[in-house]
Amino acid sequence: MPGVIVDCAIYQGGRRTEGPADFSDALDQARASGDAFLWIGLHAPTEKEFELVTSEFGLHPLAVEDALKAHQRPKLEVYDDSLFLVLKPVQYDDTAGTVTAGELMVFVGDSFVVTVRHGEANPLGMVRERLERDPELLQHGPTTVMYAVADTVVDTYLEVADALHEDLEELEADVFAPDGATTQSTAGRIYAFKREVMGFRRATAPLADPIRRLSSTGVPFVDEASQPFFRDVSDHLTRVNEHVEGMDRLLSDVLSAHLAQMGVRQNDDMRKISAWAAMAAVPTMIAGVYGMNFEYMPELHQPWGYPAVVVVMAGLVALLYRLFKRRGWL
Repeated sequence: MPGVIVDCAIYQGGRRTEGPADFSDALDQARASGDAFLWIGLHAPTEKEFELVTSEFGLHPLAVEDALKAHQRPKLEVYDDSLFLVLKPVQYDDTAGTVTAGELMVFVGDSFVVTVRHGEANPLGMVRERLERDPELLQHGPTTVMYAVADTVVDTYLEVADALHEDLEELEADVFAPDGATTQSTAGRIYAFKREVMGFRRATAPLADPIRRLSSTGVPFVDEASQPFFRDVSDHLTRVNEHVEGMDRLLSDVLSAHLAQMGVRQNDDMRKISAWAAMAAVPTMIAGVYGMNFEYMPELHQPWGYPAVVVVMAGLVALLYRLFKRRGWL
């Protein structure tokens, strides 16, 4: 599986060591040493490609099914021979305004870590480099890898949350700009942004319970020394979720205010239209009366009749204009 295996290494005493090319032999070597573990990273394996890993590491078939099919919610499953953690790393495209989520599965068991990645979001490269620069942390065993992966994913959440908040502030400024045009497309922008925030929330909110469990006692394969580190990750994740909830509420308020603005502006437009229609109706009515060609009409045979009627129509229109202007309709 050379194209599927991204990296495979034995770590002993917190340092990367050379081992057998075959990961089955490498796992036996790691277990025989007593203070080492094997870390193998896979990218989007097929069922056939994952069969050997499943048999050699004794992974639970239900966890294997989840790892292959992907599209899982963040969760933590405890099996007899391993832990199975699902995370959803995210990327935010500031230009397009879209949040893209991948999937990352971590198996931790006796002297091994198996990571399975789906999608483009890939924090594993930087995680491995970071841990290999810190042998003191890495010597705590496979749990350290699970912690480092979760910590990196959550730190990315914080960055994405900050980027989303900046774009939300820009959107809010556009909506409430004094000279800004409030249109139907603005509602579409707000709704699209709200959908991206909800997609982000689907990655962050379900992860809270698994990280909380990892920071408590009684979870197998979790080194007690790593529990404070998981608590730190849990605190960061709580901040992210509170931030996301705040953005979601603010978006709902902005959308409601935008719709109220549209309603007010539509009412203003209707009042202006009604006012102009009323001013046009007065001369139209008078001209309509004189256009019926009756023989006996007021001032019909007087030389000043025509200008007098025009003056009356202009006066009535001016009176209506002043009245509507005073009431704020024009």
